[in-house]
Amino acid sequence: MKNIKNFLGVIILSFLLVFGVNNLAVLAENRVFLDLKMEFLGEFELKDSTFENTVIGGLSGITYNPEKNLFYAISDDRAYFSPARFYTLDIQINNDKINNIDIKNVTFLKDEKGEIYLSNTTDTEAIAFSPRNSVFIASEGVYKTNTPPFIKEYDLEGNFKSSVRIPDRYIPVAEEKKGIENNLGFESLTIKANGTMAQDPFRLFTATESALVQDTDLKNPETVLRSRLMHYVINPFGDPVLVGEHLYLIDNPSLGVLYNGLSELLALPQEGYLLSLERTLGLRGYGVKIFQLVMGNATDISNQKTLTGNIDNITPIRKKLVLDLQKLGIKLDNIEGFTFGPRLADGSQSLIMVSDNNFSKNGKQKNQFLLFKLI
Repeated sequence: MKNIKNFLGVIILSFLLVFGVNNLAVLAENRVFLDLKMEFLGEFELKDSTFENTVIGGLSGITYNPEKNLFYAISDDRAYFSPARFYTLDIQINNDKINNIDIKNVTFLKDEKGEIYLSNTTDTEAIAFSPRNSVFIASEGVYKTNTPPFIKEYDLEGNFKSSVRIPDRYIPVAEEKKGIENNLGFESLTIKANGTMAQDPFRLFTATESALVQDTDLKNPETVLRSRLMHYVINPFGDPVLVGEHLYLIDNPSLGVLYNGLSELLALPQEGYLLSLERTLGLRGYGVKIFQLVMGNATDISNQKTLTGNIDNITPIRKKLVLDLQKLGIKLDNIEGFTFGPRLADGSQSLIMVSDNNFSKNGKQKNQFLLFKLI
């Protein structure tokens, strides 16, 4: 028996010497992630500029209603052009291509008093369809009017239903140097529902586009990349519960990138896994990277007052690059949102991205939709 153990020990040691300890670590890390690939199928430009007296643009988030096979796209218009709103879209996919996008409806959002939001009181950036046949919508808030960010639930007619309480540390207070940075708040929102009934609890995830004010040290540029991701449980009764807050490390910008941030999240069917969308803008134009996220073992940082110091004691959310869209060979617009769509003809999962055209009037930006197959 002793000789067998010695023999096995020699074999293992030899394997480590030949293969390398680092390679074993890579294999172990790869086992943590799902085997995912994204195949690009094509793009489509929505050329309609108006619908029912509203300006189509600023499409910053998109979500899918599988029961009706319809999509809802949120506009980040601060009511400069038209009231705060989302559009209902019929995205027609045939032969693995988007053949047409038909705008079915525009829905104006209403506040707790049942009134249309005033100008500069919202900056709606993300939308997620819920099992309650409603949508949750995130607003970054408006810095210059001291309007705080929010996450609220609306029915499909735009009527207010409920609010998700946001911790005080996210609410900007200039004299206290805390809260989300101007225009760098909640760009992302996704829902993970495991239940089969409308009254079953479900999970909601959101994250800041960049670091909070109190998490940023101007002497250390890397601190700007320290985003916070929040994980809520939405219950049929009572207020939503914040069950976790984790460190999300945005990729270091490559040469020539002037801006980068976390623009969207998308919950995968597998528990504890998400996709993230990081958008960049630089000398080469817009860029987008899609990452797979693993939530397991990430440190809860809800009691961490600041992230400006050493973070070696914090385990961030693990992430792995799935696709760099700049390698697709197409001109990317300002891609900000993505969602799953219907199953494709071969049974695989479709994924659709949408761009925010920033209400461009010179035609330099467009309402771009990209179609992918998730493998």
